[in-house]
Amino acid sequence: MLKKEETLKLQVARELGLMDKVVRDGWKSLSAKETGRIGGLVSRRQKRENEVRL
Repeated sequence: MLKKEETLKLQVARELGLMDKVVRDGWKSLSAKETGRIGGLVSRRQKRENEVRL
């Protein structure tokens, strides 16, 4: 089973249209810009989720 963060990362990659590239060539095939975009959106969603819990 995937960790919550990994699931979120996959969800964001899918939403950005990058899943085909990840499945075909792996995470290392993403550019720094693509990786940063995924990381930024994951962080933003985690922060929002933590604020809702408080």
